[in-house]
Amino acid sequence: MSELFETQHDKSESVILLHGLARSELSLRKLESVLQQEGYHTVNYNYPSTKFSVEKLAQDAISQALAQCPNHHTIHFVTHSMGGILVRQYLSQHTLSNLGRVVMLGPPNQGSQVVDSLKDMPVFKLINGPAGVQLGTNDISLPKSLGAVNFDVGIIAGTRSVNPFLSTMLPTPDDGKVSVENTKIEGMSDHITMPVTHPFMMRNDRVIEQVLCYLKQGQFEREM
Repeated sequence: MSELFETQHDKSESVILLHGLARSELSLRKLESVLQQEGYHTVNYNYPSTKFSVEKLAQDAISQALAQCPNHHTIHFVTHSMGGILVRQYLSQHTLSNLGRVVMLGPPNQGSQVVDSLKDMPVFKLINGPAGVQLGTNDISLPKSLGAVNFDVGIIAGTRSVNPFLSTMLPTPDDGKVSVENTKIEGMSDHITMPVTHPFMMRNDRVIEQVLCYLKQGQFEREM
């Protein structure tokens, strides 16, 4: 690992981690451990992603996670999938004077065509709940309604899939849940693609290195 990751932070920065739809904080445990080793205060917040709308989840989860961060800390966010949409929703309604950087892994920033294809199936609604239905690409897409971002965000998109069936519903390249193109958002500060899949990207060592790189430097490393 490069010298970039050999020096710990001064512990005056917090990272709130937000998992994706139908996942839990366990999915981000490895990433959380590395962030702690780097000296960050972490809040790996578990929220009931399949029980409520994006609006309610964003308000409740992020408010409660912020309450677990020291007042004097800079607040960063690292998110997977729908977790990034929660951050966008929250910041569309609130201003954080101590906001740092945001890193999104596989975010459906323009929605996902998988939702368009499956949202009317009862089993989809049963598994993914109210928030899942909001993540399509049509006129009622919540992510698309949020518009451009006005905060420092870097996005990592995957280009491999472990679900060929879902990939048939997506423009290529894709990560099995979201196309690379739909991870992008107007106003983003940086964007890279990596040969990783949607369900497992947050556990990939190279992805974790890129997360650390962005939190520290505000840009991803192209030579890794």
